[in-house]
Parts: sequence; C-alpha cells; structure tokens
Amino acid sequence: MRIAVFGDVMGRSGRNGLLDRLPGLKKKLALDFIIVNVENSAGGFGVTADIVEAFLDAGADALTTGNHAFDQREEIDIYDREERLLRPVNFPASNPGRGSGVFEARNGASVLVVHAQGQIGMHPCDDPFAAVDREIAGAVLGKDMDAIVVDFHAEATSEKCAMGHFLDGRASLVVGTHTHIPTADDQVLPRGTGYITDLGMCGDYDSIIGMEKSEPLRRFITKMNTGRFAPANGEATICGVIVETDPATGLARSIDPIRVDGRLRRA
Repeated sequence: MRIAVFGDVMGRSGRNGLLDRLPGLKKKLALDFIIVNVENSAGGFGVTADIVEAFLDAGADALTTGNHAFDQREEIDIYDREERLLRPVNFPASNPGRGSGVFEARNGASVLVVHAQGQIGMHPCDDPFAAVDREIAGAVLGKDMDAIVVDFHAEATSEKCAMGHFLDGRASLVVGTHTHIPTADDQVLPRGTGYITDLGMCGDYDSIIGMEKSEPLRRFITKMNTGRFAPANGEATICGVIVETDPATGLARSIDPIRVDGRLRRA
C-alpha cells in the first residue's frame, strides 16, 4: 500500500498549492491513502468547515491538526460532524472530536490514523506516549490493521525521535509535524517503521515558518508585539512523505520525501 502524508498547510498559499496539486499527485504516485495536516490552513490559525470539505473533495482520506486545532472558535463543531478530521488524542476528553480513526483505503485496506501532541514547549496536554499506546493496543499491525500511521505534532526533535522508536515495529509510519521545516532523516527504523522528524509545511518558504517576515523579525529584534502575524502568500512548496508498506506485515518497505513547487529543492 502507498500512503502519503502532507505537512502543515499554511494559509492561502499552502492551501491553494496543495489543493491544486493533490489530485495529480494522487494519480501520479498511485496513492492508496492520503493524510493532510490542516491546522494552519485558515489564515495560519486553525481550520474551517469549508477547508475541510475542500481537502476531502480533493482526495484526502484523513485530516490532522495540532495545537491550533480550535483557533477558529465558531467552526469547532466540525470536529463532531466530520469523523475524518482529527484533533490530538491527548487533549482533554471533553474536547470536541476524536484523536484517532480507522479508515478504508482505496485498495480496501484498513488504516488506523492516530494523532497526538507533544508536551515539550507546547501547551499542557496528557502524556502522548501513553495516549498513543492505548490507541494502538488493540490493533495489531498486519493482523487487525493493514496500516497504522501516527502524526505526532511536537516542538522538540528529541520527543519526536523518542516517539518513533517507541512505536518502531508497531506502526507503519510515524511523522512529526508542527515546526514547518522538512527534516532530512526520512528512514525505515530497525524494526520496520517509516519515520521522519518533521514533514515540513505546505506553504511559502520565503517567510518565517510560513508567516510574512516583518512582524516575526520585529519581535525578535525589539522584543515587542506590535502587530499581527499574517501568512506569506508567495508560491507554496508542497512537502510530505510517501511510504510503501508490506501487505503481509503492514511495516514500511520504503519512505521517500515529497517536495514540489516553490523554493525548496525538489524531491
């Protein structure tokens, strides 16, 4: 099975760039299942019902978010209405929506998607390792599930690396999101789990992690908050990974980066 995961969609640039590209990539790469992280897709902060619908219509099978999941406060009921939209599983149980789901791939395979948020440098949440462990405890890879994919939305590279090794041999793919910069460590871990520390973003890289440069620069230099962050609107680079799994075990045979358009070197 061929699974693609695309990193944090940042504002209008990333949203339009990936929506334009997704149907063609789905066909060209013969993708069976597509996951998109959409937590910054609405003006850089959160997601709306219209954006959710647009990505599902374009070919996404599941959508993940992160610490900005509920920034569009008037839209949060979408989490209860649309089961393919996930918020981190280790958020309070009283929050709208859910943090995992089992979905059917285009080839008929079953895919468990689990979404969690890290603790280091993030707003308080429950232990992500225990939360993810609970979600996959009753779903043996290659027996109960054809594939298991974990989107770990975290700040610290060490915490993301730890999650990869914690799940090695129990998940098909563990991807890090949140920092918006693609890492070069895409690999199959020793026990067969595909892994990358951060997918990068789908957005304009002539920016500061997707935001127009002026306000972030001003804050770094003056230590003063004098304006609002606004997403950069130049041409987007589309970033993600594609993993091919073994149909017998559900483990990864290979993992490769996806980088198209925009400023970054193509992959």
